Amino acid sequence: MSNNIDGKVIVITGASSGMGEAAALHLAQAGAKVVLGARRTDRLDAVVAQIEAAGGEALAKATDVTKLEDVQALVDAAVTRFGRIDVMINNAGIMPLSPIESLKTDEWDRMIDVNIRGVLHGIAAALPQMKAQKSGQFITTCSVAGHLVFPASAVYSGTKYAVRAICEGLRQEVKPYNIRSTILCPGAVRTELLEQISDAAVKAANSDYVGQVGIPADSFARMAAFVISQPEDVDVNEIIFRPTAQQM
Repeated sequence: MSNNIDGKVIVITGASSGMGEAAALHLAQAGAKVVLGARRTDRLDAVVAQIEAAGGEALAKATDVTKLEDVQALVDAAVTRFGRIDVMINNAGIMPLSPIESLKTDEWDRMIDVNIRGVLHGIAAALPQMKAQKSGQFITTCSVAGHLVFPASAVYSGTKYAVRAICEGLRQEVKPYNIRSTILCPGAVRTELLEQISDAAVKAANSDYVGQVGIPADSFARMAAFVISQPEDVDVNEIIFRPTAQQM
């Protein structure tokens, strides 16, 4: 029986570590041809080598999602190499949590650039190809923070609320082209995101909590695989998943 993943061309941003890396390895193992974008090319090359050593197909390209030309080049590389793009996973994101009163405006701007503009750039780069194909699927990494706000999350949550709105609008507008749109909203997952927190107290509190209850990045990969495996007449629009022990 087909898993509906084998042979699909899947582009993943933020693929050098964490959930993006886990998705790349998992989907390649399921038979997908994966095209990986991130800024850390050494990490990307290591992921590609691991996939190819296992008999899979992968391509990597240095990508800064805040630059539309970078994301467009990533998508173009996928189409040039494999002839199409079946899934665009807009996964790149950052989470430098801090209280608003700390006024870390540089971090606010960076979150807006990566978490919101990065998603828009992924849509802008892949949508014309998917429209021409009359098929395709967007999967965008959101967060439980896109459903609730907690101390030190205001700006981060704001970017994730925006992602939910953008992706819902996308879902509604692309029906004539047989394109699907999903947002994946993880709770506490063990990744490098916590390393981006510059506020020592906030970092310590979140690191302790995720260290206690966090689930591995592979949990995201399994959710992405589930979404992609659905037949084309099924559009899974949102999945929220948390550790069993997580309350909020």
